[in-house]
Amino acid sequence: MDDNTKNREICPENEATEFTESCFEWTEAVVEAIVPVVFILAFIFRVINVKGDSMMNTLFDKDKVLATEWYYKPKSGDVVIIRKGVYLVEPLIKRVIATEGQTLSIDFNTGSVTVDGVTLDETYIKEPMWLREDGEIPLVVPQGYCFVMGDNRNNSMDSRSKAVGLIKNEDIVGKASYIVWPPSRMRKIQ
Repeated sequence: MDDNTKNREICPENEATEFTESCFEWTEAVVEAIVPVVFILAFIFRVINVKGDSMMNTLFDKDKVLATEWYYKPKSGDVVIIRKGVYLVEPLIKRVIATEGQTLSIDFNTGSVTVDGVTLDETYIKEPMWLREDGEIPLVVPQGYCFVMGDNRNNSMDSRSKAVGLIKNEDIVGKASYIVWPPSRMRKIQ
C-alpha cells in the first residue's frame, strides 16, 4: 500500500473532506450551468401560456409559446405578448395589425382590413370578421402605439374594444416566435 491509501484508512476525516469537496464541485458546476439559462429565460426569452381561443387557428388554448424580448420593436403581422395592465388581468397574445404612423381602415361588412391603402391578405384568421366591438378605430395609429387583433376576430378582445384599445409599444413584452408545447404543435409562428 502507498502512503495515501494508508492515510485514508487511518484517517476517515480525509474521506469526509474529499466527499465535501466533490459535492461542492458538483454544486458549483450545476449553478454555473443554471445561471446562464435563468438569465436567458429572464431577459431574452420567455415561455408564455396561451389562455383562450382568441388566436385560433394560429394558437390554441393551453399552447405554450416562446417569446423573444431582446430589443423588440413591433412590426405589422407579428404575434406579440402584451403585459397585463389596468384593464387586463392576464397578458394578451395578439397580432399587430398596424404600427405607429400607419393608416388603418376596417370594413365590417366584408371583414377586410386595409393598412396604408393595401388590403391585408389575412390567411391566418379563423373566419371573416363581422364583430365590431365598442372601441374607436383610429384613421392613423399615433406615435408610440400599435393596433392589435386576435386571429379569431369574432371571439377576441383586442384594440377594437374600449377595454383594450390601442397598445403602447412599451407594453409589448415581446414577439411570440415558436409554439413549444404540446409537442405535436411545435413550430414557428407565422
